[in-house]
Parts: sequence; C-alpha cells; structure tokens
Amino acid sequence: MLSNRKSRVAALLFAAAFGIGMTSWSWVAAQHAGRTSQPRPVVARGSLPDFERTTIDVFEHASPSVVYITTVERVRDFFTRNVMRVPRGTGSGFVWDEQGHIVTNYHVIQDAQEALVTLADQTSYSAKLVGVSPEHDLAVLQIDVPADALPPLPLGTSSDLRVGQSVFAIGNPFGLDHTLTTGVISALNRTIDNERGGSIENLIQTDAAINPGNSGGPLIDSAGRLIGINTAIVSPSGAYAGIGFAVPVDTLNRIVPSLIAYGRYVRPSLGISASDDVSEDLLRSLGISGVVVLSVAPGSSAARAGLRATQPTFGGSVILGDVIQAIDGKTVDSLAMLNARLDALDVGDTVTLRVWRNGQEIELEVRLA
Repeated sequence: MLSNRKSRVAALLFAAAFGIGMTSWSWVAAQHAGRTSQPRPVVARGSLPDFERTTIDVFEHASPSVVYITTVERVRDFFTRNVMRVPRGTGSGFVWDEQGHIVTNYHVIQDAQEALVTLADQTSYSAKLVGVSPEHDLAVLQIDVPADALPPLPLGTSSDLRVGQSVFAIGNPFGLDHTLTTGVISALNRTIDNERGGSIENLIQTDAAINPGNSGGPLIDSAGRLIGINTAIVSPSGAYAGIGFAVPVDTLNRIVPSLIAYGRYVRPSLGISASDDVSEDLLRSLGISGVVVLSVAPGSSAARAGLRATQPTFGGSVILGDVIQAIDGKTVDSLAMLNARLDALDVGDTVTLRVWRNGQEIELEVRLA
C-alpha cells in the first residue's frame, strides 16, 4: 500500500515538473512568436592579397597540364584462368608538348604492363611507353589525343634558382587529383640514391608537401613555369616530412628530347671506364681525390686526347693511370659526379680536363663523343 502511494506521488511530481518545463518552453516560444530570424550581415572580403592571387593564377593556368597516371598489370585468376587487368599503382605527370608526350618518373611506371593517363577533364587514354632513363628517374609516355586538349607547361630554368623562392607542386597525392601544395626552395644541388644503386645529382630540395602519388608531378615557380619534376621525399613514415626533391628542368630539357628521339638517354662520353671502388682504394694513400682512368677505348676521344689508363704489372701491382679531378674547372671527386658533369654537356662539346698524372696536374682538351 505504501509502495503504491509512493509511486503515485512520484508520478505526480514528474507530471508537475514536466508541466512546468513545458510551460517554460511555451513561454519562451511565446516571447519569440512573430519574430523573423535574419542572417547575420556578411563582412566584405576585399581584394585578395598579391601572394594569394599569384597562387590561384599559377594553379588555374598549370592544372590543366597535370595528368593522373594509373598503372595496370595483367593477372590470371587462379580458379577461372581468365586474365584480368588489375590496377597496380598511381602517380602524376605533366604534358610536355602538343604531340601527346607525357613526362613522369620512371619509378611510377616501372614494371607496369600498361598505363592509363587521365586528363583534367577526367577523360582517360591508354598510353604507350616512349623512353626511360632510370639513372635520372625519368620516363616519357605518349597518348593519342587532339593537340588542343594538351596544353604544355611553359618551361623555366633551374640554373638561376635561389633558396627561398616560392614554389608550387601539383599532383595526385593518395589518388586525390589536382592537389596544390606550396612552399619554398629549401636547398639546391642535393644528391640522392636512385633505385639502380647510383645517384641523382643537382636536385632541388623543397618543403612543399610531396606525398605518395605526387611523384612525376611538376614543380612550378611563381611565374607559372616548370622548374622541376617532383621525384622523392625523405620520410621515416613514407609520408610528407618536410623534405622533398625534384629533378631540375635543365636536366629534363636535356634528357626528355633524347628519350623522345631514341627511347633512351645518350650521355656524352669521354671513352673511358672507371670505378669508385678502385679510385677510393688507389687514391686514399696518395691523399688526392678524383676518378681513376682504368681503361681507354681505342680510337675514343680520350685516346685521341692522350689520356692514360691504369696498367697492371707482372708483379701484381698497378701503374696508376690519369686521375680526372675537374671538368671545365668544376671539381670531380666521384664517378657519379663525373657523370653529372657530363650530363650538363652535349655530344660534340670540347671540354678541358684537369688531370693528376705522376704527381703533377696537367690539362687536356677532349671532344665529347
């Protein structure tokens, strides 16, 4: 009996409270009845500052030239034995010319059996491989598309870049197409290892965010000109950590025409063979640096210039050949640097080598072949 009475009292108290609550809400609603809610006034934005207008202009003019690359491989189904096309990876690229040539990184298309290129209007085309230079991590594809659909990026120069310049990277990080990131040139003339055990020289370092999928996309200056191709990052996690690298446009402008014409890069040659391992062992005790000439090809430019090769003796020792220490006044202290110096030259150029020979420095002129 007592329990039922307590239940009735609790119910009455709840009803009273609910009623009071409803009354208060009804009072509030009554107070606002008939009022019209108006949006807050908008504060005028004013003109965009110059740096924002520059960023917007660069993106709007350059983004139609940036493409999305999807690589494909063919696999056979274990049960049906049917061959299927399976996406393998993604990356970025950009239009090089109106003939449909697309430039990207070699590692973007490496080992792929097929590549699809998606333009800014989301149309996709099957691409053919034109040429590659693994040493520079560069590749050229080509698609068959009307010329007016392919606006090439205007080319800049990289020899006059300065640390602190603003740069813009456009690409497809994590598959998010046409993404813009901004930053500055944080260093120049960087060297990183390539996937073939060699190195890539003279790279641009930037703090513009570069993530997986950005590889092969353009690095652009504030004038909207191509100054490099985004190639690699330094990151413990594999994602952006503030340091990215781009192959400079001056290198592109030497390598890409050769890839289009010959399918490979033809580096100017001295006509010698050399090895860093041998150079290091032989030169350490002499206290000098450079590249030891191990052999000279008969009839080569080096042979005509009188370069001397290293010669073995019957006693098992060697007679040290010439040591190349500079090309046109630019220091050479490794085979990778020698190749980088040659990369900056053309077949037919005549260069001056500073050579260490029998304790003396001499100069020889060599015409590159």
